[in-house]
Amino acid sequence: MSAAGESAWLRAMPWAFVLIWSTGFIVARYGMPHAPPMSFLALRYALSILCFLPWILLAGVRWPASRTQALHLAVTGMLMHAGYLGGVWAAVKAGMGSGLSSLIVGVQPVLTAIWLSSVAGQHVSRRQWLGLVLGFAGLVLVVSRKFGAGGPGDQASWLNLALALLALLSITAGTLYQKRYVQACDVRSANTVQLAAALVVTLPLALLEAEPMRWTLPGGAPNVELIGAMAWSVLGLTLGGSSLLYMLIQRGAAASVASLMYLVPPCTALIAWLLFAEPVTAVTLAGTAVTAFGVSLVVRVPKRAG
Repeated sequence: MSAAGESAWLRAMPWAFVLIWSTGFIVARYGMPHAPPMSFLALRYALSILCFLPWILLAGVRWPASRTQALHLAVTGMLMHAGYLGGVWAAVKAGMGSGLSSLIVGVQPVLTAIWLSSVAGQHVSRRQWLGLVLGFAGLVLVVSRKFGAGGPGDQASWLNLALALLALLSITAGTLYQKRYVQACDVRSANTVQLAAALVVTLPLALLEAEPMRWTLPGGAPNVELIGAMAWSVLGLTLGGSSLLYMLIQRGAAASVASLMYLVPPCTALIAWLLFAEPVTAVTLAGTAVTAFGVSLVVRVPKRAG
């Protein structure tokens, strides 16, 4: 790839990640009614590993340089795959609406900035703090219409709140841990190690679930919604989205990468409008604009003097 092409790809990576990651709730909407969360995720991890392994072998990709690095990757896999995805999917399955779950997980950029500034000793500028606050305010506006709808997906309990908080802490800790301890490694082998660790954690939980995965409809026809949700989860979200997230964390500042999560709910709202004709209100548009402006303040590279 030429230098110009590589530069263009690097600029497009954050937006490609946001677009792909935003389909996660769409996948949940299609797949969740037909499968228990841990079983779905365990199968997703296993199929993703089966996709990566031939690619790694054929391309001659190197594995992590040491057992220590493999262990660090395993920790991030348990946090960012098993903890984050498992927490979100289990919370939604337990009755939490997508609005509340998005809002709770959306605190991640703020937690990341607090950790960086108070514990890790890294500087978070006033402009970035303003961007984080504006981004969260915009997120509240975007998901506000999801509250109070009175449906079964708007129920909060101690169980699903705890699961959503687990997801929040997992994605925050995983992002910070990877940025601190994981050295440069090919994204394909790194992702495979992460997925294997997530599978080790998730599979025992899946075996405890009594609900079956409904691959066929009552009349015997293939369940296209579940099959499609699984296919996109593997090919799009894991091979695409998770790989992009790994590369973004390795290349960028933790606070800037985390702030991209603010853009996921607005993008999800747009996709839901296109696919399901869900209304996009003036409040949603205003929240999207505020969120985008806030994120721009966080990720903007300051101009150097002279």
